[in-house]
Amino acid sequence: MAATITATELHARLHGPDAGEVALLDVRELGQIAEGHILFSAPLPYSRLELGLPDLVPNRRVPLILLDAGDGVAARAAVRAQSMGYHDISMLDGGVAAWQAAGYELFDGVNVPSKVFGELIELDQHTPRLSASDLQARRDAGEKLVVVDGRPLDEYRRMNIPGATCCPNGELALRIDSLVPDADTTVVINCAGRTRSIIGAQTLIDLGLPNPVYALENGTQGWELAGLTLHRGTEGSLPLPAAAEARRDTALALAEQHGVARIDRATLEAWLRDIDRTLYLFDIRTSAERADDDDDVAELLAHQRVVHAPGGQLVQATDRWVGVRRARIVVMDTEGVRAPVVAAWLSRLGHNAAVVDGGISALAGLPTRPAPVAPNIPPLARINLTALTNGPLRQTATIIDLRNSADYRGAHIPGAKWSTRARITEVAGSRHNLLVAQDPKVAELAAIDLREAGVTELGYLDVGMGRWRAAGHPVTESPSDPPDADRIDFIFHTHDRHQGNLDAARAYLSWEVALIDRLSPEERAVFRI
Repeated sequence: MAATITATELHARLHGPDAGEVALLDVRELGQIAEGHILFSAPLPYSRLELGLPDLVPNRRVPLILLDAGDGVAARAAVRAQSMGYHDISMLDGGVAAWQAAGYELFDGVNVPSKVFGELIELDQHTPRLSASDLQARRDAGEKLVVVDGRPLDEYRRMNIPGATCCPNGELALRIDSLVPDADTTVVINCAGRTRSIIGAQTLIDLGLPNPVYALENGTQGWELAGLTLHRGTEGSLPLPAAAEARRDTALALAEQHGVARIDRATLEAWLRDIDRTLYLFDIRTSAERADDDDDVAELLAHQRVVHAPGGQLVQATDRWVGVRRARIVVMDTEGVRAPVVAAWLSRLGHNAAVVDGGISALAGLPTRPAPVAPNIPPLARINLTALTNGPLRQTATIIDLRNSADYRGAHIPGAKWSTRARITEVAGSRHNLLVAQDPKVAELAAIDLREAGVTELGYLDVGMGRWRAAGHPVTESPSDPPDADRIDFIFHTHDRHQGNLDAARAYLSWEVALIDRLSPEERAVFRI
């Protein structure tokens, strides 16, 4: 049984003067986490715990603190983590409600450290901003303007400002010179809200771009609030890289200014051998570059367990990739321009960031990092469409649908029950239980809990909804089932703000701006603005 700690003790572990590495993981489902969580916790829902733990907390020696809703899920997660070799495990006594009861703040939303950081940057750096109405007026007046969307291509394609070019923030240092024709052209950076607009604009200012640079106030949401129309479904592509030499020295100087360590290959090797410290290696290039790697580079990255985290998103959603506070983070690219800029932002976010001379090529010849301990996940019997529809199973089996609740509401097999792993024993039947999931591993993890509860007749229904429909079988829609109160996987915090709901957009933007006022002095001190 894992130990328990109080909220006061946890606060000291996070902010005490002698605090070392610690992983604070919230094992509730994402919808619960978005309703209120501890600022510097990392989300890792119990439904996928064993799948995400090795990358989020790669060093099994690190103290692991688990958070739940006071419902026993953390204790179950502790057992799973112990089976994977994590032994220094604690749980917050009383769950996140105990943190709030002790007088500490719970933050609603997702990726909140990065969001509040953006607000702090704008406040401290006085990042110039331009409203959507002002931008449109300048366009109408024929001013020389370039609008740059600092989000990834998939978000850009979902909705974008007419005429904007997609260039994710992590790519700006390398590509901006091929996008801006001269120093007289005004550059406006937008995202969907505020954070990436601010970070993107400040990136160009910090790099010394001579052009007038602005963050588009409130991003695409501000555009719609101004009564303007977004484009949807635009294909888009990234601008070509410019000459790396033009920005490399400036990028390295920016990194040094903000406390980024510049290490050589020998230091990297020493860090790889240091079993007492956590080390994250991130390849911050684009997905397209990663996909184009030759076999030798791909093998090198795999052997060193280098995680792909596109640079702009690594800054925007750091808690998705980094679960250990005060760990070492080495940021890598192939040309030495993007990595220093991304590392500078990570350092300002409060992380120990470094770049290595030579980037990815510095990994050649280094000893292979040991593979993480794989979880012991017993396989599930695969049940196909024929076995389900032509045999007795259809009448006797309980079908448990582990897909997200939105997909379940949209279409599910008639009679199927929706659940998450955390609550699966509450819906299990007395006889054969068939599990439906988008990822069979999620079903296999849930089956562990069912077996421990005494359920032995289990199978994975190897039938996607597309195949089910194609075979002529009916589906059930349930717009209100599960009810909203039970949808612990669904993030209501961001719901509808990109679907034309202007009230939702206003509420979200007000939430972002107000984040700073909710910080405690200890939380504010983490950021190196």
